[in-house]
Amino acid sequence: MTEQIQQHAQKKSSTKQKPKGFTIWMTGLSGSGKSTLAGILRQRFETDYDRFVEILDGDEVRKGLSRDLGLSKEDREEHARRVSYLAKVLSRNGVISIVALISPYRTSRASAKEVIGTDRFAEVYIKASLATCEVRDPKGLYKKARSGEITNMTGIQDPYEEPLTPDIVINTEGGSQEKSASEIILGLEKMGFLKPLASD
Repeated sequence: MTEQIQQHAQKKSSTKQKPKGFTIWMTGLSGSGKSTLAGILRQRFETDYDRFVEILDGDEVRKGLSRDLGLSKEDREEHARRVSYLAKVLSRNGVISIVALISPYRTSRASAKEVIGTDRFAEVYIKASLATCEVRDPKGLYKKARSGEITNMTGIQDPYEEPLTPDIVINTEGGSQEKSASEIILGLEKMGFLKPLASD
């Protein structure tokens, strides 16, 4: 991760004007579609906007930077704090940082916004009902939670605090993933993070 940050910084320093980096903080229940949307957005930002992009997926970061942390409230908050710091460094070097993290607590998300900077932060609520996420259950976590194999599953044993005033809300229960990605991009354009693409 450190090498990637340095490479991004070196590449961008060779240009006269750096594009402004920012962070898309996607929050939502497991199975809501955060990781899938992150992948679609990265491809579109790189292809259509010629931007450097880094995905900070909660599960992937846990395998490295946060492998010492569990799933207690305190550990979840520390995990979010570490992700916030990475996103801050990336964003300051002109990178679009896409965070795909359940981040169930409002205090953690508010802290992330403060760390990264309000002028570089977009909170995107990837919304899907618990029932829908349980049906999808791509990692089998809800099934394990219902059987008692997991005892701290967000949405089952642990709470998920919905954002009160997110910048963008995407309901993934209807419509295609590509459409959802387009809605996020439109929202980012309205916020001034992206310039609308020229029409053919």
